[in-house]
Amino acid sequence: MTLETGININMSIIKKENPLIDISVQEPEWEVLKDIEAIIKLTVNKVMDHAILPNAVLNRDLEISMVLANDDLVQILNSEYREKDSPTNVLTFASLDDENIPDTGLLHLGDVILSYQTIEREAREQGKFLLDHIKHLTVHGVLHLLGYDHEDEDEANDMETLEIRILENIGVQNPYTEVDFG
Repeated sequence: MTLETGININMSIIKKENPLIDISVQEPEWEVLKDIEAIIKLTVNKVMDHAILPNAVLNRDLEISMVLANDDLVQILNSEYREKDSPTNVLTFASLDDENIPDTGLLHLGDVILSYQTIEREAREQGKFLLDHIKHLTVHGVLHLLGYDHEDEDEANDMETLEIRILENIGVQNPYTEVDFG
């Protein structure tokens, strides 16, 4: 393919393969959301289409585990792994954080765990559509699996900008915009 600039691009290098997405529904309340698994898969694939991927994942078969959980499970995991004895909206466990990443074969990028009760409560309190909030937290979690972070202001700005762009592409408004109900 030749761009208008005359530069030849090998599209097989740029094409990003969509990962195998393993979804485990651990909380029955998730099932009231019509097509939630298809929505999650579409959202994950949009992240993969728009994110700059780290070298470790290029030209690899990839897998991501999504766990649709509840506050009880997330609180246990949050306490055990982050020493925070409370539920949270999303937890991620990224394999790219490990020192010994295999060079070949299927690469499990990690796990994204979403808590239904916390996400539903936050959406209600923040005046957001529930599915939009779920999509946002899915994007956020998958970006963490790919090495994105928000430990300092520059990282946070980069990650938020990418989140906004991905969400805009799937019809979700900027989740960082304050809504005034009064």
